Amino acid sequence: MKLRIRRLDHARDLPLPRYETAGAAGLDLLAAVPDTVPLPPGAYRMIPCGIAIALPQGYEGQVRPRSGLAARHGVTVLNAPGTVDCDYRGEVTAIMVNHGAEPFYVTRGMRIAQMVVAPVTQAVLEEAETLDETARGAGGFGSTGQ
Repeated sequence: MKLRIRRLDHARDLPLPRYETAGAAGLDLLAAVPDTVPLPPGAYRMIPCGIAIALPQGYEGQVRPRSGLAARHGVTVLNAPGTVDCDYRGEVTAIMVNHGAEPFYVTRGMRIAQMVVAPVTQAVLEEAETLDETARGAGGFGSTGQ
């Protein structure tokens, strides 16, 4: 599948996202910030990625954390995974949050998140007065054990 991508004016000097290895599932997204953005502990910020994309119908872009940032600094994507719909043509951004104990600094060109392109199925809704019975029933959080 082909993904059309447009580099925005404020990110002309940055490379396009890419898969870092042949087996990588996600494209690394870069910070297209003009200056260093401080992210104090507990803070979150929308970080622009400097690109707009045209996903084909039936696909979405899932903006996910980078495991290295999470493991080393406690920095992650707040609404993980964030969804980029196939009809969205604005700038891709990542809502970054610092769950760590130390301030974190987002710098221009830093790999801040990854985007996985995935197929989407839209359900056809059918209103019903009753639903099929199951062994679990209406048991919610923790109802199936530890």
